[in-house]
Amino acid sequence: MTYRVVWFKRDLRLHDHAALVHAARQGPVLCLYIVEPQLWAQPDAALQHFEFVRESLVELHADLQALGGALHLRVGSAVQVLAELHQQAPFAELVSHMETGNAFTYERDLAVAAWCRSSDLSWTELPHFGVVRRLKDRNTWQRRWEAHMATPQTVLPALHFVSTPSHTPHLTPALLQAPAGLHHNPAQRQLGGRRLAMETLHSFLNARALGYRGGISSPLSAPDACSRLSAYLAWGCISLREVVQATRAALDALPPQASRHRAGLVGFMSRLYWHCHFIQKLESEPEIEWRNMHRGYDGLREDGWNDAHFAALTSGRTGWPMVDACVVMLYATGWLNFRMRAMLVSVAAYPLWLDWRPVGHWLATQFLDYEPGIHWSQLQMQSGTTGINTTRVYNPIKQAQDHDPKGIFVRRWLPHMRRVPDTWLFEPWLMPPEVQRHCGLTVGSGPEADIPLPVVDLAEATRQSKAALHERRAEPGVKAGKKAIVEKHASRKHGNGAQRDVFTRDSDTPKASRRKSAKSSSDNTPPSKQLGFDF
Repeated sequence: MTYRVVWFKRDLRLHDHAALVHAARQGPVLCLYIVEPQLWAQPDAALQHFEFVRESLVELHADLQALGGALHLRVGSAVQVLAELHQQAPFAELVSHMETGNAFTYERDLAVAAWCRSSDLSWTELPHFGVVRRLKDRNTWQRRWEAHMATPQTVLPALHFVSTPSHTPHLTPALLQAPAGLHHNPAQRQLGGRRLAMETLHSFLNARALGYRGGISSPLSAPDACSRLSAYLAWGCISLREVVQATRAALDALPPQASRHRAGLVGFMSRLYWHCHFIQKLESEPEIEWRNMHRGYDGLREDGWNDAHFAALTSGRTGWPMVDACVVMLYATGWLNFRMRAMLVSVAAYPLWLDWRPVGHWLATQFLDYEPGIHWSQLQMQSGTTGINTTRVYNPIKQAQDHDPKGIFVRRWLPHMRRVPDTWLFEPWLMPPEVQRHCGLTVGSGPEADIPLPVVDLAEATRQSKAALHERRAEPGVKAGKKAIVEKHASRKHGNGAQRDVFTRDSDTPKASRRKSAKSSSDNTPPSKQLGFDF
């Protein structure tokens, strides 16, 4: 019997699944998920990712069973699994969504494409997000994004399933065991599956969006004010088009007096544009996962790696309470709001002077919602290696004062800080010895200290790092290299105001001074509202 294989990747749902609909319209289908040991051995993989996927696969399998089918699982390399399946029961076509993933999935897809050609087999790949494969001109991108998001969601026709002979025991998602070597599965992380994705979407659109404007920057309010859809989008439990259309429908249904609710949903919509804008960068240039987007910054930080600085960051012992509290929260939950993520990268890139690549691999394992296109684009942007973005340096002391003025967040995640008086909460190294003794605390550089001293002098290290970056940026060759990057990766302004690839500096400079400095900036880039990925 002629049938088609639908290869599920990071699209773990049945609703609005273009690949499954395409295959089902042609005839019988076999739904396949491949557990690839090599994929899970990559430095950006973590146990929390595998478990979230497994939970989503359990639900997907149950949904297919309710329709009379099943999700077929195989373990091995994609080419090996597909070749064995084709040998056992030849199929007419391989169908999947396009994937913009890490370097491994890029090379794997090239190998699958080569195998399909050698087997005289068609592989149909359909768009998953508003990302355009082989995009030739950024000027057309937004129009294509809008067209994709306006297209009606796909509806499943009647499904006809096939079963294939197998020489291996039938493997179900519930029986999946995590590959050896995977670590980090936070006890408080979000759980996988479409049902939870839909619950999260509805609770945000109907209620939590009221706190979106003004609530997404502070790590205290962000867990509720943000949509919390990012993990479900990253692993495909829900489609981006579904979220966009649901948000627009919710906006249309609001009464005129619901101004706060409307402001939250409008702010959220602006960030949905940026989701695909950043993934498009990796789609257009896969190399930005492992090399500087602007090659003029090669060698800026790579030769100055400091193991002690990296260890202090990853163990939550930098000495800056806001940074360390964020690391502890990340270990516990697998999630952190965008502003605090940006602060972590800024601290790593500037005062700690760490190359973005190892930092990026560590953070990829910590973020449950790791989306390679967004992740690596943001790592480079926050580290100043794109060559086209304004330098952004987040002062962790100021971030604490602005977004946790009473120290509630810091004290929640760093129990020893509960004994520190408010006066020294965000700079505990200034606490006099007699106060330390009174509080029963020690501030020092050794592992026995309750509170570590800062690993570097924040002001001086930041000054030196910014000077080094700006010195490199001022070189004629580096300046000359910006044009090609702008042409390839920068967003284009259009009417909605969301399509701008410029960000305001986060500094201690008064607003008036920031406006003045923006006008005199050598980059000549106008300031805009800080946009991020607080889904």
